[in-house]
Amino acid sequence: MKIKLLAIGKTDDKNLIQLIEMYQKRLKHYVKFDFEVIPDIKNAKNLSEEQQKEKEGNLILSKIQNTDQLILLDDKGKQYTSVEFSSFLQKKMNSGIKQLILVIGGPYGFSDAVYKKANGKLSLSKMTFSHQMIRLFIVEQIYRGFTILKNEPYHHE
Repeated sequence: MKIKLLAIGKTDDKNLIQLIEMYQKRLKHYVKFDFEVIPDIKNAKNLSEEQQKEKEGNLILSKIQNTDQLILLDDKGKQYTSVEFSSFLQKKMNSGIKQLILVIGGPYGFSDAVYKKANGKLSLSKMTFSHQMIRLFIVEQIYRGFTILKNEPYHHE
């Protein structure tokens, strides 16, 4: 199985970029992992929230194949402990899917079309975090999940 993380808009914070890259390198030992940034919508300030979600949604959907499993990072999604998330990853691998795609949407969330295409929603917390920080958190949790599955000493209970 391959895991792809899609995110709307680039990160300017060099510290976040460096940390994300560190976990991406670590993940190579466990799984094929790809992180793709979808550029921000041009002239977004001239669009309504709904128009912006639609345009972002079209860009997201253009990256999805019919065989992909699409999971949206959404504040109304299912929450897991790190151990439960590792089991979630194991189940996805056991199911035989080729690619699991996790998506971090834009500032207003996802279009209806993206929600309809999704196979599930995942929430990292009841708290609200910046979309920039979520990139780091999810990559670290994917890494943590694989270390749990391999019984490696990164995670402590």
